[in-house]
Amino acid sequence: MNPTIHQVVGRLLEAAGENRRFIVALAGPPAAGKSFLSGWLCRELNARQPGCAAVVPMDGYHFDNAVLEPRGLVPIKGAPETFDCDGLRHDLMRIRRADCTVAVPVFDRPLDLARAGGRLITPEHRLVIVEGNYLLLDEGPWPALRPLFDMTLFLEVPDELLEARLIQRWREMGQDPAGALERTRHKDMLNACLIKTASVPADLHWAASD
Repeated sequence: MNPTIHQVVGRLLEAAGENRRFIVALAGPPAAGKSFLSGWLCRELNARQPGCAAVVPMDGYHFDNAVLEPRGLVPIKGAPETFDCDGLRHDLMRIRRADCTVAVPVFDRPLDLARAGGRLITPEHRLVIVEGNYLLLDEGPWPALRPLFDMTLFLEVPDELLEARLIQRWREMGQDPAGALERTRHKDMLNACLIKTASVPADLHWAASD
């Protein structure tokens, strides 16, 4: 049975105990609902313990197009190699120490770029939710992140629902139907397949619905 949001919040608070810093990884394929769910969890956690929670979005660690273009990677932006995994790991190490405020970047999807210092994680944020596609990926540099997580969650979403959401996302960004379908099937769904097949098991799997 799928847990309710309140059950997950209760489990996080219980697991965090009195720790000064407790970091949760929320992973899943593109359009699984990670941003929505992490925001919801954060609000519920803060409702129970005001000011205790914050979210770090992995999307903020996209390499800029100015970096990707010379490498020929702009067409596959969103694939694992188009993220600054080492930069994310460095910031999470600083966040884990809980001894200072850490500025993290936030991705602006309409502008297709990351805004440096878009969010502050303060020592008062005991529970930090990191959300992103590749947090549990078991290849490349990504496994180095796992020791930094105290608990891991994975969003399970059927491929047909992912595809419908992704097509809608591209349409809302100005793509025509053919372009939205092309980008969904030959870009995003390839990444979704990788995430589903090459990620390590999470502590908690959460089945999303439409």
